[in-house]
Amino acid sequence: MNETSILHADDRKDDEIRLLDLFAVLWQWKGMIMAITGMAMLGLIGFSLMSLRMPPETSPLPNEYTPSALMLINDTTASAGGMASMLNMSGLGSLAGLAGLRTGTSFSQLAVYLAGSNSMLDEVVDTFNLIERYKIERYPRAESRKILRKKLVAEYDEKTGVLGISFTDPDPRFAQGVVNFCTGYLEKRFDELGIDKNKREKDNLEKNIVNVYKEIQNLEEEGHRLERSAIRGSISAITLELNRITLELEAQKEVYTQLKVQYELAKISLASEKPVFQILEWAEVPDQKSGPSRGLLCIIGTLAAVFFSMLLAFAVNTITAMRKDPAVQAKFRKSP
Repeated sequence: MNETSILHADDRKDDEIRLLDLFAVLWQWKGMIMAITGMAMLGLIGFSLMSLRMPPETSPLPNEYTPSALMLINDTTASAGGMASMLNMSGLGSLAGLAGLRTGTSFSQLAVYLAGSNSMLDEVVDTFNLIERYKIERYPRAESRKILRKKLVAEYDEKTGVLGISFTDPDPRFAQGVVNFCTGYLEKRFDELGIDKNKREKDNLEKNIVNVYKEIQNLEEEGHRLERSAIRGSISAITLELNRITLELEAQKEVYTQLKVQYELAKISLASEKPVFQILEWAEVPDQKSGPSRGLLCIIGTLAAVFFSMLLAFAVNTITAMRKDPAVQAKFRKSP
């Protein structure tokens, strides 16, 4: 056997001795390790049971619920320039710059941006009185936004084109209300921006049809009044006025007919094309908690207690050995 083989054999023997020494230390202090681990495990189990039995508003670890809503965002017609021009036409051109709308930007990215914008967060805070609910005293606006950003999550799935919004809170009904409010807010914002051209055109036609129909009713009522007053008044003057009303009434009816035709065509176009923003599923009140996992907490806490007790055993063993070593004691007795 050469010298190198002998050295390697000695190294392996030293490693085995070191491992045995470490195991011997752990075995020597096994009582302390088991006691610390057992107390930690019992403490964690007791804490978990106590937090489960306490009311959610006072529990240190309450059950949390996370309802979610789903929206379909159509990116097939999205373009940076087109979107920015739509925002400018809506009087919200500054939003394009804030959202960073450049080449490749999609409606889905705009939806995610709006879901985390200060304007929507402030609407949620004010509507649900979150400043008072979370007992925020300092920097109420900034702190309420910070808390809301932690609890409110907007995620977009590029494969399906679905945007999901979820909110986590110990009160499942409150969480559902927040999610549905945010969903309605996004739908309203997309309508205000006028991104869905067919839907915007259909809404405008509906308003115009209502206005024209009211004008036709007013003209007909005015004509009836003139006919009734023709018996008592000057027939020539009333006849001229009736002729004017008749001509205007015919013109309004023609406009009404054209608007109805355009409206039906817009409905056909809207039905044949995929809308930009479409709500697939409103949030429901969840009956199953989303967290916390008390079992996992107990396991992690127990493992942490095991490692802590092992380190403590090595530390106590080292201090004990130092106290029994005369050479070490002599070093501490030496004056500086």
